[in-house]
Amino acid sequence: MSTNAHRDELGAFLKARRKELSPAMVGLPQAEGRRRVAGLRREEVALLASISSDYYTRLEQGRRQASQAVLETLAEILRLDDDERAYMFDLAGKDASRSRRRPVQRVQPQLQRLLDDLTTTPAVVLGRRMDVLAWNPMAAALITDFSRIPERQRNLVRLVFVDPAVRALYPDWEGVAHTAVAQLRMEARDPHDTRLATLVGELSVQDADFRRWWGAHRVAVRGMGTKVFRHPLAGDLTLDWDTLVCSTDPDQQLVTWTAEPGTRSHDGLRILASWTAGADQPSAPPTNDAR
Repeated sequence: MSTNAHRDELGAFLKARRKELSPAMVGLPQAEGRRRVAGLRREEVALLASISSDYYTRLEQGRRQASQAVLETLAEILRLDDDERAYMFDLAGKDASRSRRRPVQRVQPQLQRLLDDLTTTPAVVLGRRMDVLAWNPMAAALITDFSRIPERQRNLVRLVFVDPAVRALYPDWEGVAHTAVAQLRMEARDPHDTRLATLVGELSVQDADFRRWWGAHRVAVRGMGTKVFRHPLAGDLTLDWDTLVCSTDPDQQLVTWTAEPGTRSHDGLRILASWTAGADQPSAPPTNDAR
């Protein structure tokens, strides 16, 4: 098969795969009224992949050669299995085995033990791209019941933007969200991180603020600070947050929220602690791997 024929086949393959997906399947909002095309539009795939619509259109029309990084991102967005992924790379003239597929992160045992011992302090373990790897009952009581969220969507930045209940927790939502985007920007150093590209594409489509702040390229590290929560049970809480980096895996960080003893916020955490005492809430996700 000639190079042009390979590109034509690649375009047809991409078109067929996007037609099999609905906006809801990839986390996009449903537009009112009937859609004129089945599946995802070209523009939606391009936004999710953080590439221009023209670039993606040329791929489907066989007029553009795809890069290794773009192919990896498309494989993630279009939910290709291993055989489909290998077929797509072969059509593009790329070596699928060269792609770096990072293993799924699991919380380090020592961090899990520490997390389990924090019975009166909200704490979570964050991984790459601010994925929530584990949490304790206090964190579930303060922020949200993470166990109810599908593992692939269990991301702190995503929750801040798309979960109305989490969004309502922060009186200064704009400041919190802006900082979260800057912290996520610090993660954007690996062009092969397709999960990050998919997350950025999804949030860019759904939220104009995220799209604008991401485009500003501001960065921030996770260190320490203060956040105000408007909790439906404990009331207004002013909590100091701090970060502990795991020495055996620097991509994992334990984040805690505490309050000065004797303050109303400290009393509020005690209310949450009494509420969660004896609660049977998992502190880590199931062990099934996700591609």
